[in-house]
Amino acid sequence: MNRTRITSGESGPARKAEAAEADQRGARTAAARRAPAHAVGRGVELLKRRYHSGELGSVPVVLGLFLIWAVFQTVNSHFLSPRNLSNLSVDIVGTGMIAVGVIFVLLVGEIDLSVASVSGLAAATFAVLSVNQGMPELPALVLAVLCGTAVGAVHGFFFAKVGVHSFVVTLAGLLGWYGLMLYIMGTYGTINIDDRGLVAKLTNFYFNDIAAAYGFAALGAAGYFLASWLGARRRHRAGVPYRSPAEIGLRTGVLAVVGFAAAALLNQFQGLPLALLIFLVVLVGLDYVLRRTAYGRMIFALGGGVEAARRAGLSVALVRISAFMMSGTMAAIGGIFLASRISSVSQTSVSNYLLMNAIAAAVIGGTSLFGGRGSTWSALLGVLVIQSIASGVALMGIQAAVQFMITGGVLLIAVVIDSLSRKAQKAHGRV
Repeated sequence: MNRTRITSGESGPARKAEAAEADQRGARTAAARRAPAHAVGRGVELLKRRYHSGELGSVPVVLGLFLIWAVFQTVNSHFLSPRNLSNLSVDIVGTGMIAVGVIFVLLVGEIDLSVASVSGLAAATFAVLSVNQGMPELPALVLAVLCGTAVGAVHGFFFAKVGVHSFVVTLAGLLGWYGLMLYIMGTYGTINIDDRGLVAKLTNFYFNDIAAAYGFAALGAAGYFLASWLGARRRHRAGVPYRSPAEIGLRTGVLAVVGFAAAALLNQFQGLPLALLIFLVVLVGLDYVLRRTAYGRMIFALGGGVEAARRAGLSVALVRISAFMMSGTMAAIGGIFLASRISSVSQTSVSNYLLMNAIAAAVIGGTSLFGGRGSTWSALLGVLVIQSIASGVALMGIQAAVQFMITGGVLLIAVVIDSLSRKAQKAHGRV
């Protein structure tokens, strides 16, 4: 405790006042010194509570992503360069789109093994219609995406109506749709698409004006704040727990910092990629569908328990079919973006690595294999982890085998966390 020196000529009240002021200054200084430790302690306590209740959410994958970036940046200083991060932001889109569709199927507690074949089939359909048949790119693109939707409907029908397990249905689709892709391509080993056309621009067009990236970052932060504030008001009026204005402000601030930092990095290379912008818009739109619409609530309800959902009056078959249709549609869109990235479609466009990466991205990002828990943002986080590993390994000149081993280890950790979270939820009677 700080004490001030008092001369003998000073009066008693003055001495007491000065001593009290010194005590207050000492108390404020001590409190300021304890504040960081107190904040860290509260954060650790919050993480412990969320862990024991099985609600860690995206915290592990975010920490893991930061760790991966830190390790690769330490080994190679070019990893976090504007050029590499810009390329990374485009490379994640094709697989990320496919992973978004996989999330819809995982949320209802099922699996789709056909997404890689469906993506290749859609890309081949577009290439044959546009290049070989001379159809304009836009209608060819629409037909290719609808092809994916139709495939998803077929899978959903056999699963929901006929009763064939989703694993078997989609495994058959993996083989069958790949065969159909080879058939429609015929003797063409590779079909090159117009590198100046609509589809090619999906991944090679950039908004060079720096205002575009900063404006999108500002719009995203403002939109998040408005949505969170309106949601908190609704929950307050309904008498249920809601986020405080301070928490909303803190979350918005963190999002703004991340957004503007990303915009600054992208502007140092070629600007905001169109592919990344489309991907983020899709994530926001489908996240709204899952969290704010009756359809989204039906998806989560079905993942939480089929019998309970049926007794609640849900059309279980239709919801299941729609989930597979969403998976097929997003697989087709992802296939178009993958073809756009290399400006061609070949018989080797379908690979087991694509299937594994799409499913792994959804799981690593935090979507539960048991159904009922996850979000579209899981695709972004998961594919960032996977593509960051691939990019870092490539920069280091290490053979691809190491990439698969690292990715496999990360996937195992994600599944272990998912299993432990489910056990914690069961212990708290939340499953």
